[in-house]
Amino acid sequence: MTTPVLVLGGSGYLGRHICSAFGAAGARVVRVSRSGVDGGVDGDGCRSVRLDLTEAEPAELARLCADTRARVLVNASGAVWGGGERRMAEANTELVGRLAGAVAGLPDRPRLIHLGSAYEYGPAAPGTSIGEDWPTAPTTVYGRTKLRGSQAVLRAAAELGVDGVVLRVGVACGPGAPGNSLAGVVAAHLAAGRDELRLAPLHDHRDLVDVRDVADAVVAAALAPSHAVAGRVVNIGSGRAVPVRALVDLMISLSGLPVRVVEDPALHRTRSDAAWQRLDIGRARRLLGWSPRRALRESVRDLLAAAGVPPPATVRAATACGPPNSHGKDSR
Repeated sequence: MTTPVLVLGGSGYLGRHICSAFGAAGARVVRVSRSGVDGGVDGDGCRSVRLDLTEAEPAELARLCADTRARVLVNASGAVWGGGERRMAEANTELVGRLAGAVAGLPDRPRLIHLGSAYEYGPAAPGTSIGEDWPTAPTTVYGRTKLRGSQAVLRAAAELGVDGVVLRVGVACGPGAPGNSLAGVVAAHLAAGRDELRLAPLHDHRDLVDVRDVADAVVAAALAPSHAVAGRVVNIGSGRAVPVRALVDLMISLSGLPVRVVEDPALHRTRSDAAWQRLDIGRARRLLGWSPRRALRESVRDLLAAAGVPPPATVRAATACGPPNSHGKDSR
């Protein structure tokens, strides 16, 4: 695959893994981000372009596509939890509308792959599998702004002939998890070696999917026939509902650290109040030939390693040796 690929938000959590997946497939990748260096080549071989996407006008976005000769355009940009309502509207809705319009005006249009979110769906009862026809009734600002962005891509496909597809992604988990995510918070706590972890109540179930599996799904969407994916929504998840308490317990268990978890009702939950999330990923299997390959245990193990949490054997050895004395030697 030698296709030129343009990844917006290429330095973010999802974007970094997407760039790596396309690079491994042989694509010529250009990552766009506010922190990039114009014309620079990053350590993974991707060329970088520096651009504040929330300020970019349609003409500038169209020129970027034309200059890079992109045949695939991935929108992995956006504002996540805690970004503020205005920031989320700019990054998750307004940018996507301008981007879809820019692609529609190009004489040689790339395939537009937009990363949506499972939080665009409305609440589901425990035991339910959420298919792509599930009602879109998000309960958070994040979900509502993401939904409007996805709708802009679907409208451009239906009304303007844009070769666009929306991938609705569950909760990505794995190496590099952002610090404002539950997994990122727990990993940072374990890396710091604290013995008590206070969290908001952990009652919910989430569809957790490895971030590298998400990246593989994006590559699969780039390679799928246009007639199969254009104008479609495709769920990307594990197809399983994992109790978030089980995620936290697994992280602690794999770290080997003696950490006590305190679920504090006084702590505010910043995410969705939806208690259940399990995506039906049958369409991804049929249209993309994609299925998740990495188990949650592998995702958590690699997440902890990337966060600097020592392997359990190292922890046990350090505990057995005891604290160093004033001469820097073991106190045995």
